[in-house]
Amino acid sequence: MNIFRLAGDMTHLASVLVLLLKIHTIKSCAGVSLKTQELYALVFAARYLDIFTNYISLYNTVMKLIFLGSSFSIVWYMRYHKIVRRSYDKDQDTFRHYFLVLPCLVLALLINEKFTFKEVVWTFSLYLEAVAILPQLVLLQRTRNIDNLTGQYVFLLGGYRALYILNWIYRYFTEPHFVHWITWVSGLVQTLLYADFFYYYFQSWKNNRKLHLPA
Repeated sequence: MNIFRLAGDMTHLASVLVLLLKIHTIKSCAGVSLKTQELYALVFAARYLDIFTNYISLYNTVMKLIFLGSSFSIVWYMRYHKIVRRSYDKDQDTFRHYFLVLPCLVLALLINEKFTFKEVVWTFSLYLEAVAILPQLVLLQRTRNIDNLTGQYVFLLGGYRALYILNWIYRYFTEPHFVHWITWVSGLVQTLLYADFFYYYFQSWKNNRKLHLPA
């Protein structure tokens, strides 16, 4: 554990709390992509299959439970809560997210560190997480008007991955034989997908204007 890893985890946790705050208090999921939330639920379900068989630390187990529970609860709220689901913009959230799942699975079968079930599923979760934000970014471009909580959620989500890149750089220079190309490349791709959003987010903050993304 180092400061960059801890900051990344806390930023990730903050993004989830911001989204849950919006859904639970405002009873609205306007501007939030259900497709992205379903992909994240699949990411965490695949990544944390070992939650009860591979104990690392109490911190690690608690964080796994939080991300698993929160991801599936968000999907439940957006699909089945009688008030929240009314604000879901199904007509705009049309990205065919299932087209992302199969290529990520095939890539995991072909490119992995070790060809075992656990390793392939874990690698699949890395590839899928790298592109899971795409439906959300497309939805924001379509709706253009982005409320503060949704903007903060996406910003924190991108910030978490950027901090993890700093964590990897730190560990590369401080830990012998720390080389994980699959994790690094997937994380870099994921962070680059946020580049356009980051630019307009900082522009809106700098000029004290409401966040808008170009169509």
